[in-house]
Amino acid sequence: MLAAVPRFLTPLALLASTAAFGQAPAAQGLGLVPLPREVQTPAGHYALPQKVSIYAAGPEARSVAGLLQEMLTALGRTASLTTNRQAAQIRLGPATGAALGPEAYRLAVGRPGVDITATGGAGLLYGCQTFLQLLPPRPTAGPLSLPYVRISDAPAFTWRGVHLDVSRHFFPVEFVKKYIDFLAAYKFNTFHWHLTDDQGWRIEIKKYPKLTTISSQRKQTLVGAQQTFKSPADFKYDGQPYGGFYTQEQIKDVVAYAKRRYITVVPEIEMPGHSVAILAAYPELACQPGPYEVWTKWGVNEDIVCPTEPTIKFFEDVLAEVIPLFPGKYVHIGGDEAPKTRWKTSAAVQEIMKREGFTDVEQVQGWFNRRIETYLTSKGKKLIGWDEILEGGIAPSATVMSWRGEKGGIEAAQKGHDVVMSPGGWLYLDAGQNPVPHSPNEPLMIGGYLPLEKVYSYNPLPAALTPAQQAHVLGPQANLWTEYITTPAKAEYMLFPRLLAASEVAWTPNAQKNYADFVPRLGPQFARLDAKKINYRVPEPLGLDSVSAQRQPGRQVFTLRSLVPGAQIRYTLDGHLPDLTTERYTQPLTVPTGQRLLVRAVTIAPNGRVSPPAELLVR
Repeated sequence: MLAAVPRFLTPLALLASTAAFGQAPAAQGLGLVPLPREVQTPAGHYALPQKVSIYAAGPEARSVAGLLQEMLTALGRTASLTTNRQAAQIRLGPATGAALGPEAYRLAVGRPGVDITATGGAGLLYGCQTFLQLLPPRPTAGPLSLPYVRISDAPAFTWRGVHLDVSRHFFPVEFVKKYIDFLAAYKFNTFHWHLTDDQGWRIEIKKYPKLTTISSQRKQTLVGAQQTFKSPADFKYDGQPYGGFYTQEQIKDVVAYAKRRYITVVPEIEMPGHSVAILAAYPELACQPGPYEVWTKWGVNEDIVCPTEPTIKFFEDVLAEVIPLFPGKYVHIGGDEAPKTRWKTSAAVQEIMKREGFTDVEQVQGWFNRRIETYLTSKGKKLIGWDEILEGGIAPSATVMSWRGEKGGIEAAQKGHDVVMSPGGWLYLDAGQNPVPHSPNEPLMIGGYLPLEKVYSYNPLPAALTPAQQAHVLGPQANLWTEYITTPAKAEYMLFPRLLAASEVAWTPNAQKNYADFVPRLGPQFARLDAKKINYRVPEPLGLDSVSAQRQPGRQVFTLRSLVPGAQIRYTLDGHLPDLTTERYTQPLTVPTGQRLLVRAVTIAPNGRVSPPAELLVR
């Protein structure tokens, strides 16, 4: 096997690359995530000195150079900006030769130093992020030996999104910025900020101050996994008031922080469903008299705003304050899970149906959405909503985010709508990471099972679409809903390492993806997560499953391995939870058959953190 050659080269390019670069290290050996499109690794190394000068040509390049300077300083380099190109070890500038896309870049490490070129600032930043993955994850002293490399790279999709729900549980500005840093490090470009829901309104609206004094606060929160309770009589609450919101100045600060990292922030203001928090402050917007309160449990609430003119005016007023805060072109209106129970018995809604000639109450939501879209369009914005917005009819210019599987996205693309693919079965990172539902070895979570490999397997371009229809797919988005995610540390546990798989889904063409290739490239990323003090979930050992077993007379043999470099594997055969005192795995594990044995194995990372157990019942 010719280790120096990218697996996607043509036979002719294969020969040329072999002739030029010989038996250089494999691209895989660089440990880059997400995988670049083209990688060449010619023989040789460059010594990056302790004191690094960065040259940048143009305003965007200088802005990116400033970020690179900060990141190199955090890695122990003494980095400075220079106007002398010849004196610089790192040079950022415009691409020459063949045209590059707006987010593409080229990275070359060779005898003259490091050159990163791109059409614009986004590509330069992505080139810098790839360059940083060539460096050790922690500060080091003295020169660094970097392998020569030539990379030409571009994203597969223009929308590479990650979502954060701050309504169910609130996260401080400092963590939101850290979240944005996660995204930038792995080349995501869209941050979907879910700001309002039944359980809390999180954005200051000056015209409606009760949204922050009342709607942002709930009196208590449900304790335990709601889906495991048989009836509301089983519900228990913590009795602790809970709340929080962002001022408009804080919103501006976060948006500016994201913009510098070429991440667009898309706000979500839920309407007409998931709106009982609004009614707690402004009950006159309901279809029937209150009182209402900010919800203290999860799920879908039948109390939603009434689609009357005062309600439409309310949302227009809210959007009038939201729009100037977010310079991106999209505003997300939610539109999902809006029960029509109250609408069906409302005289106001019946009057709308009669006036508009509607025969189905679902059409009223479509009418409502179109009213909101008309307002957004007048302000130069585009409407995006969850796939339920298709049900009542929407304008051709509306964009659909498909979350209930792929069906809504396929239908929307076939009708000519732009689509973001965000199906729950593949990209809802609040789902469980253990095949045992509500495993005692995992923190409380919403349930389901979404392992790393399944996230990685997702292809955002459904085969049911023609190439012309696939062109409407803007890209994928991973979501993090926070009903059971109460702290930044738990958010990180749910995100990582699955977010790294999602980054490759978003950046790398599906034809170039290969999970067996991804796993060894994932390994070096754990040290980077450690260096950034990210509370990732330590993956359990691989190989302890019936499919992996080598069956021999009277026994099964398991070959285990860890995804975390330098980790130990510890195991037990009696069902006890392994730890540092139990047997260490050093050779293939032989387990006798003919008796019931619960085999369990854990990964113990170099930092001492322990994975949940992998387990198998052997009979």
